[in-house]
Amino acid sequence: MVSFSRRLLIALGLVAGLVPATVAQAADKPKELRIDWATYNPVSILLKNKGLLEKEFAKDGIAIRWVQSAGSNKALEFLNAGSIDFGSTAGSAALVAKINGNPIKSIYVYSRPEWTALVTGKDSKIAKIEDLKGKRVAVTRGTDPHIFLVRALLGAGLTDKDITPVLLQHADGKTALIRGDVDAWAGLDPMMAQAEVEDGAKLFYRNAAANTWGILNVREDFAKDHPDLVKRVLAVYEEARKYALSHYDEVKADFIAVTKLPGAVVDKQLKERTELTHSKIGAPQRESILEAGLALQKAGVIKADVDVKKTVDDLIDGQYLASGTN
Repeated sequence: MVSFSRRLLIALGLVAGLVPATVAQAADKPKELRIDWATYNPVSILLKNKGLLEKEFAKDGIAIRWVQSAGSNKALEFLNAGSIDFGSTAGSAALVAKINGNPIKSIYVYSRPEWTALVTGKDSKIAKIEDLKGKRVAVTRGTDPHIFLVRALLGAGLTDKDITPVLLQHADGKTALIRGDVDAWAGLDPMMAQAEVEDGAKLFYRNAAANTWGILNVREDFAKDHPDLVKRVLAVYEEARKYALSHYDEVKADFIAVTKLPGAVVDKQLKERTELTHSKIGAPQRESILEAGLALQKAGVIKADVDVKKTVDDLIDGQYLASGTN
C-alpha cells in the first residue's frame, strides 16, 4: 500500500509539473501580430486591404495590427523598439541596421524595385553626379536612397562631405525639391514618380542595379519564439504576391485609395519600376546587399573593422518560406 501510494504521488507530481508548462506555452502565444505596410511595398497594401492575415489567424484568436512605415528607417526603428514584428525595408538599409545592432532577420522578398534615383528640378542645370559638388541634397538617412546617393558619389570620386545633405523624410524631400529649397533629392517612389509626372522633375542619375531588393524583416526574438507563426505569415504574403501578379487593376486601385495619387503616377511606379516576380531570399539578394555594404565600407559609412560578409550571412534567413517558391 505504501509503495502504491508513493507511486501515485510521484505520478500526480509529474502530471502537476506538466500543467504549468502547458499553460505557460498557451499563454506564450501572442495576442496580436504587428506588421507594417508601406507605399514602397505594394504587396503589403493588397495584403492589408484583403484581410488575408486576419482570416488566417482568426482561428487562433490572434489579432493583426497594421502600422505604416514612411521609409526603411522608420520600419527599422519600429523593429528595433519592438513595436512591430515584421517590417518592410530595402536590403541595404537592413544590413546597416544589423551592423548597428538592430536584432533582425531578412526573410522574404516582396519586390525587385527601381524605387530610387537622383532627382532635380525641371529647370536645373545639374546633369551628372559631379554637378552635385557644393549643392544641397535632400535625403532620408538610413534608407536605400541614402545608400544609393553615397554609392553614386563614391563612383564619381566624391563623398557626402562634398555636398550639403539636408536630412528630411522622403515626402518632405520631394516638397523641398519642388519648392527650390534644395538642389537635388535622393528620391523614392511613389513621391519620385509624382514629382516626374506632376512637376517635371528629372531623374538625372539612374542605376537599377544599385537599388537593393525590397525585403521583409522579422525581429530575431519573435522568429526564435514563434517560427511556426513566421512561416504562416510568409505563406499568406505569398498568396498576396501571387494574386497581385494577375490582378494589376486591383493593386492599382488599392494603391490609389491609399495614396490619392493619379493613375499615371501609380503606373509609373508599379508598371515601370516594380517587379513582383520574386519572393525567396537567397543568393541574388545576398550578393546585392553585400555589394552595397562593401561600397559603404569603402565610403567610410561602415567602419573598416566590420565583417560585412559575415553580417550579411547572419542577416539573411530563408528557412521560413516553403520550398518551391521563386
